[in-house]
This record gives sequence, structure tokens and C-alpha cells, in this order.
Amino acid sequence: MTILRMSLILGLLSAVGPFAIDMYLPAMPQLAASLGVDETAAQLTLTSYFIAFGLAQLIYGPWSDQAGRKVPLFAGLAVFIAGSAICAVAPTIGWLVAGRAVQGIGGAVLMVVPRAVIRDMHTGTAATRMMATVMLVISVSPMLAPLAGAGLIQFGDWRLIFWVLCAAAVVAVLIAGFALPETLPQARRQPVHVGTLLAGSKVLLRDPVFMGLTFIGGFGTASFFVFIASASFVYVEQFGLSPTGFSLAFAVNAVGFFAATQAAGAMGERFGVVPLMRWGVIGFAVFTVALLLLTLAGFATFLTIVVMLFLANACLGLVVPTTMVMALDAHGRIAGLASSLGGTLQMVAGGVVIALTGLFFDGTALPMVAAIALCALSALVLALLTLGRVARSQAQPV
Repeated sequence: MTILRMSLILGLLSAVGPFAIDMYLPAMPQLAASLGVDETAAQLTLTSYFIAFGLAQLIYGPWSDQAGRKVPLFAGLAVFIAGSAICAVAPTIGWLVAGRAVQGIGGAVLMVVPRAVIRDMHTGTAATRMMATVMLVISVSPMLAPLAGAGLIQFGDWRLIFWVLCAAAVVAVLIAGFALPETLPQARRQPVHVGTLLAGSKVLLRDPVFMGLTFIGGFGTASFFVFIASASFVYVEQFGLSPTGFSLAFAVNAVGFFAATQAAGAMGERFGVVPLMRWGVIGFAVFTVALLLLTLAGFATFLTIVVMLFLANACLGLVVPTTMVMALDAHGRIAGLASSLGGTLQMVAGGVVIALTGLFFDGTALPMVAAIALCALSALVLALLTLGRVARSQAQPV
């Protein structure tokens, strides 16, 4: 199977989870009104998904190392389908929050297994190029999912969105069943024992390169979570955008990131992975801090925010896919565990940042922009501490 075909398959599978986040964002005001709750309660549906999504990765990683990649994938998709159905018929906000948690538990497999499949097949720049292609397919989520959600609520209420997500997961089951090969042969599978998991986790948590790369990508991802949690209120309440207008603005802010991911592999081969990551993180920090200063000075117009976040995310697009694959390079025998632990740590980091931002959120752009800049500065500090170690390890003879 060609790299392109496998990348397309993994990308289509991976896109289901992000669609579950992005598609219903334009419907959140309608959702809150329908269930008779305020905006804070409606945001709990996003928080519950992220928390469950992060924690469940700890299950799927070791399981996929023992059972192969496909069995956990089918199980996770089945759970996602059940969660989507619960959301679609939820009579109260409590049921909806619970359904979103079930969705997150199932959707987590779509984060862990594709990363582990890539590590099964490739390492280094080849893996980076494959991850970039996967992320190109995933990029339809932030660009099309909000628009799709805004369109669906013109023909029905917010519940229709969850029925569509249910159908998308059924399609993913068919893709996994008929187009995705098993990439972890029996001889390379690792039995799951508590002692083995603890030993593997200890190795990963004590590896400064793994932890550094994980949290460089983690703080970059956290900046997206802050944007997802805050942008609908900022763009609608402060700048007066409609649900469709918000969806278009949301898509524009994602284009820079996903366009840059497609250049990451080729640029890494030409300039070197470590220099590329270093300059990407520096650019991310420069643009976000500049946006924060403009916001503090009272110059944060809608156009300014969109343009600066576009540039910042373009820099970040050179970093995130590379950190994903490089963090796993030295841990091929426990790639599933490394993928799941790394994903969990990143989701926890994003959840903490969202919670902290929520304490100061007032419906304006300043808290959102400040949190994104803080994420960028944190990633920069970690890059300065980590990338030197990466360069030295690459320079060592094999």
C-alpha cells in the first residue's frame, strides 16, 4: 500500500474526532437555549469531551500494543457511535454532558491508533511527511465542520449534528474494516501487564526528550483548545458575526496551520528538523506576543486577530506534526503506550489552560489572546531546553 493511500485512510479516520468538536460549535447558543442552560453549562459539553478523550488514550495505547491496531479501533468506534446517539436524544444538559464523555472515550482511539500505525511503518522525516499528509486530510475539520454544522441547523436543530456524527463513525468502521491493514504483526506485540505499563510509563516520564517534545506540541495544541472554547463568544459577541460568519473565520484561522504542515516534511529534509522546529516555535511566540501587545494597546480589530493568528498558526504547523513523530522515534517497542501517554498529557495541558482562561474570560479577545501567547512562550522555553538534546542524539553514531 502506498504512503499516500495509507495517509488518506488514516486521515479520514482521524478526522472523525475533530469533527465531533468543531461541527457543533455554531449550534452551542441554540443548544443552550433548547436545554434551558447558560453558556457556561453548554461549555461543559466541550470540557467533558476533552477530559474523556485525554484519559481514554491511556487505555487504547497499551491495548493496541497487545491486540494489534484494528481491534481497539473497532471497539472505540462502537463506543463513539453509542455516545453520539446518547447526545442526539439527550433530554437534559446532564445527559448531553455524559453523552459527550462517552463520545470522547470512543473518539480517543482515533488519536492513538493512527499515530501508532505511522510509527509501525516509518520513522524520521518519512514519518513526518506521512503525518503531514494525514493532517492535510484532518484539516477539512476546522475548515468545513463548523460550516457543516451551521448548515445542518438550518434544516433541523442541534440534535441532527449528532446523528450525522453517528453516521460518520459508521463510515469509519467500514473504512477500517475494508481498507486499513493490520500494521503490528504478532511477533511485535507486547503483553499488557500492570508492571509492564508502569515500567514503560516510567521510561517515558523520565525521558526529557519525550516529555519536552510532548509538551512543545501540547502547548501548541492547548492554544487551539483556547481558541475553540473562546472564539465563538469573541467573534459573535464582540464582533457581531453570524454562525456562518464565525464558521468562515474559524476556518481561516486554521488554514495557516494545515498549509504549513504540508511543507514540514520537505523543509525538515532541506534545513534539518531541529532548526525548523526552533524557528517555528520562535515565530509562533513572536506573532502571538505581538498580538497580545496590540490587544493591550487597543488595536485588536477583528482583521488584526485573524491575520496574526493565521501567521502564528502557520509557524506552529511546522512544529506540531514533527513533535508527534519525533517523540515516538526512540520508543518503537512501546509506540502505542508512548502515543497514548503523550496524547493524554497534551489533552490535560489543554484542559488546564482552558480552565484557567475561563476564570478570566469576559467575552472579549484579551483573555483568549493572552492565554494563546502564554502557550507560545511555554512552548518556546521547552524548545530551548529540549531541541539541543534532540540535535545531540541525532548526531550520535548508530
